[in-house]
Amino acid sequence: MRTKVSAILIALSLLLVNQAMAQKVVKDESLRKGETRATVDPSVYKDARVKKAYQVAKEIPWVLDSIYCFCYCEESPAFKHKSLLSCYVDNHAAI
Repeated sequence: MRTKVSAILIALSLLLVNQAMAQKVVKDESLRKGETRATVDPSVYKDARVKKAYQVAKEIPWVLDSIYCFCYCEESPAFKHKSLLSCYVDNHAAI
């Protein structure tokens, strides 16, 4: 299940990067859910897909912070994530 969720998150992240590169990115800070922690450095990971996903999170955090996390870590008493960006402040998105 976590592998599927990670694959979905990576695919979503890659889609967002492709869209951002294709057009001028406008930051809409009004949608942010408030994640302020820094993302993990992408160079920590060896897997190219994971590295790319963390690079996306580093480059466009305001986008990921405005997206609900569908792995339900927001509701989890163990995680209490604020948004999809919260998955990238530790190794959660790489699992």
